[in-house]
Amino acid sequence: MGASSAGTDKRVDVGAQPLVRGYLNHLAHERRLSGHTTSNYARDIAALLELAGTIPLRSLKVDHVRRFVSQLHGRGLDGRTLARMLAAWRGFFKYLARDHGYTANPALGIRAPRSVRKLPHALSPDEAARLMEIGDTDSLAVRDKAIVELFYSSGLRLSELTGLALDGLNLRDASVRVTGKGAKTRIVPVGSHALAAIRAWLPQRRALADEGETALFVGKNGRRLGPRAVQARLRYWALRLGLSTNVHPHVLRHSFASHVLQSSGDLRAVQEMLGHASISTTQVYTHLDFQHLAKAYDAAHPRARRKA
Repeated sequence: MGASSAGTDKRVDVGAQPLVRGYLNHLAHERRLSGHTTSNYARDIAALLELAGTIPLRSLKVDHVRRFVSQLHGRGLDGRTLARMLAAWRGFFKYLARDHGYTANPALGIRAPRSVRKLPHALSPDEAARLMEIGDTDSLAVRDKAIVELFYSSGLRLSELTGLALDGLNLRDASVRVTGKGAKTRIVPVGSHALAAIRAWLPQRRALADEGETALFVGKNGRRLGPRAVQARLRYWALRLGLSTNVHPHVLRHSFASHVLQSSGDLRAVQEMLGHASISTTQVYTHLDFQHLAKAYDAAHPRARRKA
Protein backbone atom coordinates (compact mmCIF):
# COMPACT_ATOMS: atom_id res chain seq x y z
CA MET A 1 0.00 0.00 0.00
CA GLY A 2 2.21 2.85 -1.19
CA ALA A 3 1.76 6.56 -0.52
CA SER A 4 1.43 7.23 -4.23
CA SER A 5 -1.53 4.91 -4.73
CA ALA A 6 -3.78 7.11 -2.62
CA GLY A 7 -3.21 10.07 -4.92
CA THR A 8 -4.28 8.20 -8.06
CA ASP A 9 -7.34 6.41 -6.63
CA LYS A 10 -10.56 8.29 -7.51
CA ARG A 11 -12.23 6.82 -4.44
CA VAL A 12 -9.86 8.74 -2.16
CA ASP A 13 -10.57 12.24 -0.86
CA VAL A 14 -8.30 14.21 -3.20
CA GLY A 15 -8.50 17.27 -0.92
CA ALA A 16 -6.51 15.37 1.68
CA GLN A 17 -3.37 15.24 -0.43
CA PRO A 18 -2.10 18.79 0.36
CA LEU A 19 -2.65 18.06 4.05
CA VAL A 20 -0.60 14.88 3.79
CA ARG A 21 2.20 16.69 1.99
CA GLY A 22 2.19 19.39 4.67
CA TYR A 23 2.39 16.79 7.43
CA LEU A 24 5.26 14.90 5.81
CA ASN A 25 7.09 18.19 5.35
CA HIS A 26 6.50 18.90 9.04
CA LEU A 27 7.98 15.50 9.97
CA ALA A 28 11.02 15.95 7.75
CA HIS A 29 11.87 19.57 8.54
CA GLU A 30 10.36 20.46 11.90
CA ARG A 31 10.66 17.13 13.70
CA ARG A 32 13.72 16.18 11.63
CA LEU A 33 12.75 12.54 11.27
CA SER A 34 14.80 10.35 8.97
CA GLY A 35 13.75 9.75 5.39
CA HIS A 36 13.03 6.10 6.23
CA THR A 37 10.73 7.04 9.13
CA THR A 38 8.96 9.70 7.08
CA SER A 39 8.35 7.15 4.32
CA ASN A 40 6.78 4.80 6.87
CA TYR A 41 4.44 7.60 8.00
CA ALA A 42 3.55 8.32 4.37
CA ARG A 43 2.68 4.67 3.77
CA ASP A 44 0.56 4.45 6.92
CA ILE A 45 -1.39 7.61 6.10
CA ALA A 46 -1.89 6.43 2.52
CA ALA A 47 -3.48 3.32 4.00
CA LEU A 48 -5.80 5.49 6.09
CA LEU A 49 -6.90 7.48 3.03
CA GLU A 50 -7.50 4.33 1.01
CA LEU A 51 -9.64 2.87 3.80
CA ALA A 52 -11.57 6.13 4.20
CA GLY A 53 -12.29 6.31 0.49
CA THR A 54 -14.44 9.37 -0.25
CA ILE A 55 -15.11 10.12 3.43
CA PRO A 56 -13.48 13.51 4.15
CA LEU A 57 -10.87 13.52 6.87
CA ARG A 58 -12.95 15.96 8.93
CA SER A 59 -15.84 13.49 8.91
CA LEU A 60 -13.90 10.50 10.22
CA LYS A 61 -15.14 9.22 13.58
CA VAL A 62 -13.77 6.77 16.12
CA ASP A 63 -16.10 4.08 14.74
CA HIS A 64 -14.61 4.54 11.26
CA VAL A 65 -11.07 4.10 12.52
CA ARG A 66 -12.04 1.11 14.64
CA ARG A 67 -13.53 -0.50 11.53
CA PHE A 68 -10.37 0.28 9.53
CA VAL A 69 -8.23 -1.45 12.14
CA SER A 70 -10.55 -4.46 12.05
CA GLN A 71 -10.30 -4.61 8.25
CA LEU A 72 -6.51 -4.47 8.31
CA HIS A 73 -6.35 -7.11 11.02
CA GLY A 74 -8.57 -9.31 8.87
CA ARG A 75 -6.07 -8.93 6.03
CA GLY A 76 -3.37 -10.40 8.26
CA LEU A 77 -1.63 -7.35 9.74
CA ASP A 78 -0.39 -8.10 13.23
CA GLY A 79 -0.92 -6.06 16.38
CA ARG A 80 2.52 -4.48 16.31
CA THR A 81 2.05 -3.17 12.77
CA LEU A 82 -1.43 -1.88 13.57
CA ALA A 83 -0.16 -0.13 16.71
CA ARG A 84 2.44 1.65 14.58
CA MET A 85 -0.21 2.69 12.04
CA LEU A 86 -2.51 4.01 14.76
CA ALA A 87 0.37 6.06 16.17
CA ALA A 88 0.95 7.55 12.70
CA TRP A 89 -2.76 8.37 12.33
CA ARG A 90 -2.91 9.99 15.77
CA GLY A 91 0.12 12.11 14.93
CA PHE A 92 -1.44 13.16 11.62
CA PHE A 93 -4.69 14.30 13.25
CA LYS A 94 -2.75 16.09 15.99
CA TYR A 95 -0.97 18.04 13.27
CA LEU A 96 -4.29 18.79 11.56
CA ALA A 97 -5.68 20.14 14.84
CA ARG A 98 -2.63 22.33 15.34
CA ASP A 99 -2.31 23.75 11.85
CA HIS A 100 -5.67 23.26 10.15
CA GLY A 101 -8.33 23.72 12.80
CA TYR A 102 -9.45 20.10 13.16
CA THR A 103 -11.35 19.58 16.40
CA ALA A 104 -11.32 15.79 16.78
CA ASN A 105 -8.75 13.00 16.67
CA PRO A 106 -10.66 9.84 15.71
CA ALA A 107 -7.63 7.63 16.32
CA LEU A 108 -7.42 8.51 20.03
CA GLY A 109 -8.23 5.77 22.50
CA ILE A 110 -8.17 2.94 19.95
CA ARG A 111 -5.91 0.02 20.77
CA ALA A 112 -4.47 -2.42 18.30
CA PRO A 113 -5.35 -6.08 18.79
CA ARG A 114 -2.73 -8.07 20.63
CA SER A 115 -0.15 -9.84 18.54
CA VAL A 116 0.23 -13.57 18.93
CA ARG A 117 3.37 -13.86 21.00
CA LYS A 118 5.99 -15.81 19.12
CA LEU A 119 7.83 -18.33 21.22
CA PRO A 120 11.58 -17.83 21.23
CA HIS A 121 13.63 -20.44 19.45
CA ALA A 122 15.81 -22.63 21.63
CA LEU A 123 18.49 -25.12 20.75
CA SER A 124 18.03 -28.70 21.84
CA PRO A 125 20.47 -29.80 24.58
CA ASP A 126 22.37 -31.82 21.95
CA GLU A 127 22.65 -28.79 19.64
CA ALA A 128 23.83 -26.63 22.53
CA ALA A 129 26.45 -29.22 23.45
CA ARG A 130 27.69 -29.33 19.84
CA LEU A 131 28.10 -25.54 19.80
CA MET A 132 30.33 -25.79 22.87
CA GLU A 133 32.78 -28.03 20.99
CA ILE A 134 35.09 -25.25 19.82
CA GLY A 135 38.42 -27.04 19.90
CA ASP A 136 40.77 -24.60 18.17
CA THR A 137 43.59 -23.21 20.30
CA ASP A 138 44.27 -19.81 18.71
CA SER A 139 43.46 -16.84 20.92
CA LEU A 140 40.24 -15.82 19.15
CA ALA A 141 38.85 -19.36 19.25
CA VAL A 142 39.68 -19.59 22.97
CA ARG A 143 37.89 -16.28 23.49
CA ASP A 144 34.89 -17.43 21.45
CA LYS A 145 34.57 -20.64 23.43
CA ALA A 146 34.48 -18.58 26.65
CA ILE A 147 31.80 -16.34 25.13
CA VAL A 148 29.61 -19.22 23.96
CA GLU A 149 29.97 -21.07 27.26
CA LEU A 150 29.13 -17.93 29.25
CA PHE A 151 26.06 -17.12 27.14
CA TYR A 152 24.70 -20.62 27.64
CA SER A 153 25.82 -20.94 31.26
CA SER A 154 24.37 -17.68 32.51
CA GLY A 155 21.72 -16.51 30.02
CA LEU A 156 23.26 -13.09 29.44
CA ARG A 157 21.91 -10.53 27.01
CA LEU A 158 24.30 -9.51 24.22
CA SER A 159 24.71 -6.02 25.69
CA GLU A 160 25.43 -7.53 29.12
CA LEU A 161 28.17 -9.75 27.76
CA THR A 162 29.88 -7.07 25.69
CA GLY A 163 29.59 -4.68 28.65
CA LEU A 164 31.30 -7.08 31.06
CA ALA A 165 34.30 -5.63 32.83
CA LEU A 166 37.26 -7.64 34.04
CA ASP A 167 36.56 -6.58 37.63
CA GLY A 168 32.99 -7.88 37.29
CA LEU A 169 34.31 -11.44 37.12
CA ASN A 170 34.62 -13.28 40.43
CA LEU A 171 36.44 -16.56 39.87
CA ARG A 172 36.32 -17.49 43.56
CA ASP A 173 32.51 -17.21 43.75
CA ALA A 174 31.99 -18.42 40.15
CA SER A 175 29.88 -15.38 39.24
CA VAL A 176 29.78 -12.29 37.06
CA ARG A 177 28.33 -8.86 37.81
CA VAL A 178 26.36 -7.57 34.84
CA THR A 179 24.45 -4.38 34.09
CA GLY A 180 21.10 -5.11 32.46
CA LYS A 181 18.12 -3.10 31.28
CA GLY A 182 17.44 0.09 33.20
CA ALA A 183 21.06 0.10 34.36
CA LYS A 184 20.17 -2.55 36.94
CA THR A 185 23.08 -4.61 38.23
CA ARG A 186 22.77 -8.27 39.16
CA ILE A 187 25.09 -11.11 40.10
CA VAL A 188 24.78 -14.19 37.88
CA PRO A 189 26.29 -17.62 38.61
CA VAL A 190 28.75 -19.09 36.13
CA GLY A 191 28.86 -22.83 35.47
CA SER A 192 32.01 -24.92 35.76
CA HIS A 193 32.48 -25.36 31.98
CA ALA A 194 32.12 -21.62 31.38
CA LEU A 195 34.46 -20.90 34.28
CA ALA A 196 37.11 -23.21 32.81
CA ALA A 197 36.74 -21.56 29.39
CA ILE A 198 37.12 -18.09 30.93
CA ARG A 199 40.22 -19.20 32.86
CA ALA A 200 41.71 -20.39 29.57
CA TRP A 201 40.89 -17.05 27.94
CA LEU A 202 42.41 -14.75 30.60
CA PRO A 203 46.10 -15.35 29.62
CA GLN A 204 45.18 -14.80 25.96
CA ARG A 205 43.35 -11.62 26.92
CA ARG A 206 46.41 -10.26 28.74
CA ALA A 207 48.44 -10.70 25.55
CA LEU A 208 45.82 -9.00 23.37
CA ALA A 209 44.28 -6.20 25.46
CA ASP A 210 45.42 -2.60 25.19
CA GLU A 211 46.88 -1.08 28.33
CA GLY A 212 44.05 0.26 30.46
CA GLU A 213 41.32 -1.73 28.64
CA THR A 214 38.78 -2.91 31.23
CA ALA A 215 36.59 -5.18 29.08
CA LEU A 216 36.59 -8.90 29.76
CA PHE A 217 36.28 -9.70 26.06
CA VAL A 218 38.47 -7.87 23.54
CA GLY A 219 39.08 -8.15 19.82
CA LYS A 220 42.37 -8.63 18.01
CA ASN A 221 42.73 -4.81 18.01
CA GLY A 222 42.99 -4.97 21.82
CA ARG A 223 39.77 -3.07 22.49
CA ARG A 224 36.35 -4.07 23.80
CA LEU A 225 34.56 -6.54 21.55
CA GLY A 226 31.44 -5.05 19.96
CA PRO A 227 27.99 -6.65 19.56
CA ARG A 228 28.26 -7.16 15.81
CA ALA A 229 31.57 -8.97 16.15
CA VAL A 230 30.04 -11.34 18.72
CA GLN A 231 27.06 -12.03 16.46
CA ALA A 232 29.33 -12.72 13.49
CA ARG A 233 31.52 -15.13 15.47
CA LEU A 234 28.49 -17.07 16.72
CA ARG A 235 27.24 -17.48 13.15
CA TYR A 236 30.69 -18.59 12.06
CA TRP A 237 30.98 -21.29 14.71
CA ALA A 238 27.41 -22.52 14.26
CA LEU A 239 28.04 -23.11 10.57
CA ARG A 240 31.45 -24.64 11.15
CA LEU A 241 30.10 -27.03 13.78
CA GLY A 242 27.27 -28.17 11.54
CA LEU A 243 24.29 -26.41 13.11
CA SER A 244 21.63 -25.52 10.55
CA THR A 245 19.92 -23.10 12.96
CA ASN A 246 20.63 -19.39 12.78
CA VAL A 247 22.45 -19.09 16.10
CA HIS A 248 22.59 -15.65 17.68
CA PRO A 249 23.01 -14.47 21.30
CA HIS A 250 19.30 -14.51 22.07
CA VAL A 251 19.06 -18.13 20.91
CA LEU A 252 21.59 -19.04 23.59
CA ARG A 253 19.76 -16.94 26.19
CA HIS A 254 16.49 -18.68 25.32
CA SER A 255 18.20 -22.06 25.37
CA PHE A 256 19.63 -21.37 28.82
CA ALA A 257 16.21 -20.36 30.16
CA SER A 258 14.25 -23.23 28.67
CA HIS A 259 16.80 -25.89 29.65
CA VAL A 260 17.10 -24.63 33.23
CA LEU A 261 13.31 -24.49 33.51
CA GLN A 262 12.93 -28.00 32.10
CA SER A 263 15.40 -29.31 34.68
CA SER A 264 14.33 -27.32 37.75
CA GLY A 265 10.81 -26.02 37.18
CA ASP A 266 11.82 -22.95 39.21
CA LEU A 267 10.35 -20.00 37.32
CA ARG A 268 11.36 -17.43 39.94
CA ALA A 269 15.00 -18.50 39.83
CA VAL A 270 15.04 -18.27 36.03
CA GLN A 271 13.43 -14.81 36.25
CA GLU A 272 16.15 -13.63 38.62
CA MET A 273 18.99 -15.04 36.53
CA LEU A 274 17.60 -13.52 33.32
CA GLY A 275 17.06 -10.14 34.97
CA HIS A 276 13.39 -9.91 34.00
CA ALA A 277 11.54 -7.17 35.87
CA SER A 278 8.24 -9.07 35.56
CA ILE A 279 7.68 -12.78 35.87
CA SER A 280 5.16 -12.57 33.02
CA THR A 281 8.14 -12.06 30.68
CA THR A 282 9.72 -15.24 31.97
CA GLN A 283 6.50 -17.24 31.71
CA VAL A 284 6.91 -17.57 27.94
CA TYR A 285 9.47 -20.27 28.73
CA THR A 286 6.79 -22.35 30.45
CA HIS A 287 5.23 -22.68 26.98
CA LEU A 288 8.56 -23.88 25.61
CA ASP A 289 8.74 -26.39 28.43
CA PHE A 290 5.21 -27.57 27.68
CA GLN A 291 6.11 -28.01 23.99
CA HIS A 292 9.10 -30.13 25.02
CA LEU A 293 6.94 -32.28 27.29
CA ALA A 294 4.19 -32.55 24.67
CA LYS A 295 6.67 -33.83 22.07
CA ALA A 296 8.03 -36.37 24.54
CA TYR A 297 4.49 -37.48 25.36
CA ASP A 298 3.54 -37.85 21.70
CA ALA A 299 6.66 -39.91 21.05
CA ALA A 300 6.44 -42.15 24.11
CA HIS A 301 2.84 -42.58 25.21
CA PRO A 302 1.13 -45.56 23.53
CA ARG A 303 -2.26 -43.83 23.51
CA ALA A 304 -0.78 -40.68 21.89
CA ARG A 305 0.65 -42.42 18.85
CA ARG A 306 -1.32 -42.12 15.67
CA LYS A 307 -2.15 -45.26 13.78
CA ALA A 308 -0.36 -45.62 10.48
